[in-house]
Amino acid sequence: MTRDTAAVRPLDGVKVLDLARVLAGPLCSAMLADLGATVTKIEIPDRGDDSRAFTPHINGESSYFMLVNRGKKSVTIDLKAEEGRALLLDLIRQSDVLVENFRPGVTQRLGIDFETVRSLNPRLVYVSISGFGQDSPIAQRAAYDHVVQAMGGIMTVTGWPDGSPTRVGDAIGDVVSGIYGSWGALAALLQRERTGQGQHIDVSMLDSIISLQMVSLSQILGGKEPPGRLGNAHPISAPMDSYRTADGFVVIAVANDALFARLAKALGQPELVTDIRFRTDPLRMEHQSELRLIIEEWASAHSVDEVVDLLEAAGVPAAPIYNIAQAIASPHAKHRGLIHTTQHPVAGEFQVMPQPVRFSDVPAEGNYVAPSLGADTQAVLETELGLSAEKISDLRSRGVI
Repeated sequence: MTRDTAAVRPLDGVKVLDLARVLAGPLCSAMLADLGATVTKIEIPDRGDDSRAFTPHINGESSYFMLVNRGKKSVTIDLKAEEGRALLLDLIRQSDVLVENFRPGVTQRLGIDFETVRSLNPRLVYVSISGFGQDSPIAQRAAYDHVVQAMGGIMTVTGWPDGSPTRVGDAIGDVVSGIYGSWGALAALLQRERTGQGQHIDVSMLDSIISLQMVSLSQILGGKEPPGRLGNAHPISAPMDSYRTADGFVVIAVANDALFARLAKALGQPELVTDIRFRTDPLRMEHQSELRLIIEEWASAHSVDEVVDLLEAAGVPAAPIYNIAQAIASPHAKHRGLIHTTQHPVAGEFQVMPQPVRFSDVPAEGNYVAPSLGADTQAVLETELGLSAEKISDLRSRGVI
């Protein structure tokens, strides 16, 4: 009998144990679930993941939690109880990947740190995501996205020259470290196929956010001063900025001389390419203010849509500035199928965005429904650990689960 390869997902059969909370760790395991892994999320009885309390709520279920914990099972265990910890260790013995984002030292106090559990399961890939890594001199500091954005350099290049350092508008420190965590887990699983051994993946939010800044790094590692805040301008090329039109703003991105020639022609001023101020990218950088006046004088006679259409026809990269609601409602997002509609047993119909990479032989649809708190405790303990209904009832009555 031939199996339908189109129905096979890359991580079918991989078991992931999710001990993480809020965003970075849960996103890491959610991305693995998107690819077919069976992800069992361990939560605190009665309360669960902190993000279950984040607003807004739909019929009592957090939209934040449902977005980041799509496709998982929820099992509630009191890890401070001896029997609860024993249940967790039994689950660890049969897992392929464990994801946690406790502050360094917490897992050791719970007796579930990597060195302890690797003796139970040498094949385990153990992913730790923390603010500053497991062995940093500042590893014990509390870390939130605001903190790592401040320390990672990105706030000093975000905002306007006459303003103060500015945080990037979303929790990119958490998100990128979650992505790196999933990437590390996949690489370790591949190596395990060759060696038979798991390993510890140590992801630092601060390291992750520093690594995002390729343009800034190229400047300082190339011998220049650290770049400062440029608003929407680019530190290397011009004109690459936002410009005022008759009814709003448009982004224009010109990164080389050929594109500038196309822009000059679209503006009706092809002679700009021979203007001594604009002949090269470095010269255009020096004379950005004069260039802005020329572009905005032309753009002010057109709407955003007109400017984008005219420049697109000329072969010049340009775009309107969307908010996130406009972005996910765009023809591009709809065509690419970025948003998936799920049917949650409590919240009802809910839309999620799983990982966006498209695979030629993997179906786009999958199980993207987040679990209600403890919804899978009974089934997992029965199926995975072989506990009887009587034993489970006893554990529940004593608050262990």
